[in-house]
Amino acid sequence: MNEALELSPALRTVKALSWLVRERLRPRPAGSLLDFEAKRHSQNGEDGVIAEIFRRIGPGARTFVEFGVGDGRECNTRALALDGWSGVWLEGDAEPAARARAGCPGNVTVSQAFLTAENVGGALESAGVSRNVDLMSIDVDGNDYHLWRALEGFAPRVVVIEYNASVEPGRSWVMPYDPQYRWDLTNRFGASLEALCELATSRGYQLVACDSRGVNAFFVNGREARPFAHPGDVRFHYMSPKYCGLAFGHPSR
Repeated sequence: MNEALELSPALRTVKALSWLVRERLRPRPAGSLLDFEAKRHSQNGEDGVIAEIFRRIGPGARTFVEFGVGDGRECNTRALALDGWSGVWLEGDAEPAARARAGCPGNVTVSQAFLTAENVGGALESAGVSRNVDLMSIDVDGNDYHLWRALEGFAPRVVVIEYNASVEPGRSWVMPYDPQYRWDLTNRFGASLEALCELATSRGYQLVACDSRGVNAFFVNGREARPFAHPGDVRFHYMSPKYCGLAFGHPSR
């Protein structure tokens, strides 16, 4: 599984360009979530995609939890919080967590916790996160796959999770688990979209979109996936990396 990143940089570039050409040539079905991308407080167009997902499946209890929010100014759930949703932000580093706490809306609880596969379930329970929370967003720049896999008792309706777009469809790759891992500025982070979809399928979720810059993947509980085009189709939804100057999609913290 882990040989997927052993290709030479030149070959990886050729493969990324080939997928970019495919993206430009393939038809986009009516109602594709890429048509709804919009940025309010997210890094890319995630705000608009999330809003459209819940427009189609209903907002439920309007609750969320997000891992790795930094200082909370740019994250996937700030727009929801400002629209009246309630939830929990978790951040591993003390200084940005303190800034997030000082600047968060009143309906958001901020917890400072360095999440591992061993403690993530307890951290969510301590923060009062429902096991059926409407939206779970995972972006910790490394162990994202391992955190989701560890949360067997949680069943969010929608999961947004960062994927490693430098590994193209057809290759399943997961970063080896290291509970102390912090991103080392290379492309050896997280997991490929293929690997995340395998995990999602085992949990009853379907892939319904990736953002156009190849950073986040969006999964919906399979019972609610009918309103979406090509649910579960990795090759259709995969978007190649277009990080626009950001190092592998990661902004500076």
